[in-house]
Amino acid sequence: MSTEDTSPKINPGDIILWPMLKLDYETDRQRIAALLPPGIEPSATSQVHLTVYNFPVPDVPEYGILITVDASYKGEDGLYTLGYGIDQESAIFVSRDRNGQPKYPCEITYYRMLDTVRARCSHQGYTFLEFEGKVGGDLPHPESHAETEWWIKVSPGVGMLPEATYDFPPHVVRVHTSYGTACNQKVEGKLTLRDSPWDPIAELLPMQSEVSARLWTPNSFERDIALAGKLDGDAFAPFIDTIGGSRWPGENGGPRQR
Repeated sequence: MSTEDTSPKINPGDIILWPMLKLDYETDRQRIAALLPPGIEPSATSQVHLTVYNFPVPDVPEYGILITVDASYKGEDGLYTLGYGIDQESAIFVSRDRNGQPKYPCEITYYRMLDTVRARCSHQGYTFLEFEGKVGGDLPHPESHAETEWWIKVSPGVGMLPEATYDFPPHVVRVHTSYGTACNQKVEGKLTLRDSPWDPIAELLPMQSEVSARLWTPNSFERDIALAGKLDGDAFAPFIDTIGGSRWPGENGGPRQR
């Protein structure tokens, strides 16, 4: 593992190459299993991964939060993506319709001021995540590595039919991304998950460990997105009507009923 200073050098005021705030913690395996559609399985590990970021998509800054959990499909371990809450509308529908990427509108505050890092995520008037911490020392750079995300592409059938019909039945999308590391810094801080009927991380994926926090900047990556297999349409039916397309439990396209 290298600790050589390869941190990105950017023009003053530029918004590219911002580090991602990576927040990871353990939760209960059965909590994860309850959120996975039939065909996607819990893996041997039971972590929740929250990534707050600012990244140009395609050429304007997209502030977002990525919510994933450890999961497996056809024996391959990866990350099942519950949602991408983002602050720009233009990237929501094309991403979801083309690739099944579960993006939905979200208000994001994320910045570093000297050694202080702050993040706040809100949706439908509910602030569901807050983080504040201090940047510590550099962490060793992990070796170049790959990550696999699982998304679901589906198009329900047109019309108000009582049974589940599809114009495009549910398929698993495999997203395989290769990364290097430009900068990796430890952050000591506090993650607060707040109750929200729209983004119920606190309720459905409670923390069962201390949070691991770091600022991480990839230096380059390649991404491959492809269909990986078809899910059972009848078994998937309860997952059609979900919050913001993010595959959280939902009812009639609105927030969960308590």
